[in-house]
Amino acid sequence: MSKIHEVVIVGAGFGGLGMAIALKKQGVDDIVILEKAADVGGVWRDNTYPGAACDVPSHLYSFSFEPNPNWSHVFARQPEIYAYLRHCADKYDLRRHLRCEVEVAAMRFDDASSIWHITLASGEALQARMVVNATGQLSRPIYPKLKGIEAFKGESFHSAHWRHDLDLTGKRVAVIGTGASAIQFVPAIAPSVAKLSVFQRSPAYMMARPDRPYSGVEKWVFKRAPKTMSLYRGGIYLKYESRALAFTRMKSLLKVAVGLPFKSLLKKQVPDLLLREKLTPDYAIGCKRILLSSDYLATMSRDNVNLITTAVSQITAAGVETSDGNVHPADVLIYGTGFAATDFLAPMKVSGRAGLDLKDVWQQGAKAYLGMSVPGFPNFFMLYGPNTNLGHNSIVYMLESQIAHIMTCRARLVQENGRCIEVNEGRYENFTSAVQVRLANSVWAGCRSWYIDDNGHNSASWPGFTLSYRWLTRNPPRDAYRVS
Repeated sequence: MSKIHEVVIVGAGFGGLGMAIALKKQGVDDIVILEKAADVGGVWRDNTYPGAACDVPSHLYSFSFEPNPNWSHVFARQPEIYAYLRHCADKYDLRRHLRCEVEVAAMRFDDASSIWHITLASGEALQARMVVNATGQLSRPIYPKLKGIEAFKGESFHSAHWRHDLDLTGKRVAVIGTGASAIQFVPAIAPSVAKLSVFQRSPAYMMARPDRPYSGVEKWVFKRAPKTMSLYRGGIYLKYESRALAFTRMKSLLKVAVGLPFKSLLKKQVPDLLLREKLTPDYAIGCKRILLSSDYLATMSRDNVNLITTAVSQITAAGVETSDGNVHPADVLIYGTGFAATDFLAPMKVSGRAGLDLKDVWQQGAKAYLGMSVPGFPNFFMLYGPNTNLGHNSIVYMLESQIAHIMTCRARLVQENGRCIEVNEGRYENFTSAVQVRLANSVWAGCRSWYIDDNGHNSASWPGFTLSYRWLTRNPPRDAYRVS
C-alpha cells in the first residue's frame, strides 16, 4: 500500500512554494509538490516572451518573509522573478519535496478513510490527508476558436509558449489579441520585424508604467537596513490598496485616476486621430483589466505597424482573413489570447464526498468560501481560487493571507484530533452570495471580460480591499468549518 502523505500541493508557482514553506516552518516535512513542468516558477517560468515583466512593483510582488534588496527595477522582469522563485525553492529546501513533469489527472476523496487519492496522468497513484491546489487562474493558455487555424503554412505559437528559436527579424508578423501579454511583447518585437499586423477585438484603458532602475545606493540601503525596505514596501502597498475604492465603491474616481492620464498618453503618443479613435475603449473604465505600458500606444504609430479592428473571420494558409474579405499576409502568427482564467482546476477531475464532482457543483460558475474551500470536499483547499483575483494590488499578498488561513485550519484539525475539516455550507452560501452582490455594483459589471465565465458569472475578481480579505481569512467564525 502506498504511503499516505500529510499534504500534497499541486503547482509550484508563488502559491505552491509559499504553502510548502509555511508547512515546513511549522514542522510538517511530509509534503509532496506536484508540478507538470520541469521546474518551479508557474507563469514566470512559462511566459518568457520579449518584454515580459510584472505590472505590480517588485518589492510588493514578493514574499513578505523573503524580501529581495536586489531587484533591478521598480517593475521586475520575468527572468528576475523566475530566479527569485528558484531562490526560494533552494533556500527553503523545497526541491526534495518536488516532483516535476508529473500531471494530475484526478483527485478523489475516500469517505471511509478520509484520504485523498491522487491519480497522475501516468497512472501512478498517491495518497494524502490534505490537498492544496495551487495551479492558479493563469496557467492554461487558450487559443481563439477560429476557422482554419491548422491551415496556416507559416510558424505560429501562443505568447505563453514563445518560440525563442525563431528569428522574427525581417518577417511579416501577425498578432491576434491585445491583452496584458501583447502590450508587452508587441513593442519589444516591432523594431525588428518587417511588418506587424495587430488584430484588436477591443482596445484597453492604459496607463504609463512608472518604471525605473534602482540605483546602487538604494539597493545598498535596502540590504544594510532591511527596515527601510519594509517601509518602502508598505508605502507601495498603501498606494495600491487605496485604488480599491475606485474599483468597488467610488467608480467615478477612475475617470480622474485612469481616464485623464489615458487620454493624455494617447494624445501624446498617437498623433493620428483615426488611430487614436481605434485605441479608445467604449466601455466603463475598469470593466476590463487596466494595462500598464509606456510604449505600446507609441508603437501603434510606427510605419511598420498596422492596427486592424475589423473582426477576424478565419486563418488562411497565407495569413489572417478579416470579415471584410481582406487577407493580411503573415510569415509568423502569434496568439496573445490569454488564459482559461475561469476554468478552475481543469482538466483535473476532482471528486469529493460520495463521488460529488466539483465540475457539477460549479455548473453555474466557480465559487468557494474565501476562494479556498467548498462543502463536500473535506481537507481540500485552493490558492488563488474563485474570486481572489485583484485589479489593484499584489496577488502575493492575497496568497499569504490564504496560506495563513489554511495553516490555521490544519492546526485546528490537529488540535481536535480530527480526520476531516470541511467548510459549513451555510457560511459558504452566504459568503459567495455576498461576493456576487458586491460584484454587481463594481466596475467589473457591465462588459464582457476574462473575469466573466460563459454563464455571465464573475468567478475571478475580489470585490474589496486586500486588507479586508486578510481580516476575513484571519478571523473566520468558529462555525465556518466543522471538524469530524
